Amino acid sequence: MRLLPRPSMANQRRITLGMRAALAALVGYGVVAGEPKAITNGTISLLITSVPALLERNYRIPIDPWLGLWITLAVFLHTAGSAGLYAVVGWWDHLTHAMSASLVAGVGYTFARAVDIHSDRIYLPRQFFFIYTLVVVLAFAVVWELFEFGLDVAADATGVPMPLAQHGLDDTVLDLVFNFVGALAVAAFGQAHLMGATERALAALGADPDGEG
Repeated sequence: MRLLPRPSMANQRRITLGMRAALAALVGYGVVAGEPKAITNGTISLLITSVPALLERNYRIPIDPWLGLWITLAVFLHTAGSAGLYAVVGWWDHLTHAMSASLVAGVGYTFARAVDIHSDRIYLPRQFFFIYTLVVVLAFAVVWELFEFGLDVAADATGVPMPLAQHGLDDTVLDLVFNFVGALAVAAFGQAHLMGATERALAALGADPDGEG
C-alpha cells in the first residue's frame, strides 16, 4: 500500500528548486558571516541534491520524482538543523535522523531489489527485504555514530570545529532509536513505493526488469 501520493514532476521540481535555493542562500550567508559550518554543510548538501539530475542527464537513469524529493528533503532538513534549528527545536534532531535513516533504507532496498531482478542465480524472498532493510540502516547508523565520535576526537585534538558532533550517550541512543523508526517505515511500506522505481532504472541501464527473482 502507498501512504503518500507521488508528486508530479512539475511539483517535485518546484519544491526541490525551492529547497536548493534555500541551501544556496545558506552557503552565501556562511560566506558573508564567516560561518564555516554553514558553508560546509550547505555545499555538501547542494552536491548531494545534484545527484538525481546528474544521473538522469549523464546516464539517462530515470529518477522517480518521489525519490528525488526524498533525497533533497533529507539533506535540507539536516542542513537547516545545522544552521540553528538543532539548538532551537528539541525534536529536530530526531526528525532528521528518522528521515536520513529512511533514505539509507530506500537506497539499500533499491540496491538489493536490483540485484534480485538482474541476477538469475540470486533469489531474495519478499520477507528478506524487511529484515535486510532494518539491518542495513542499523549497521550504517552505528558506523555513522562512530564517525561522529571520531570527529569529536579530532576536534579536541586540533581545536578545529567539525560540522558534526555527538552530544553524549543518551543522544546517541536516541539517534539509533529514530534511525530504527525511519528504517521500519521503509521496511514496512518501501516495496510499494520503490519497486517501480527500481524496475525503471534497470530498464534504462539495459537490464531485464522481468528477469528471474
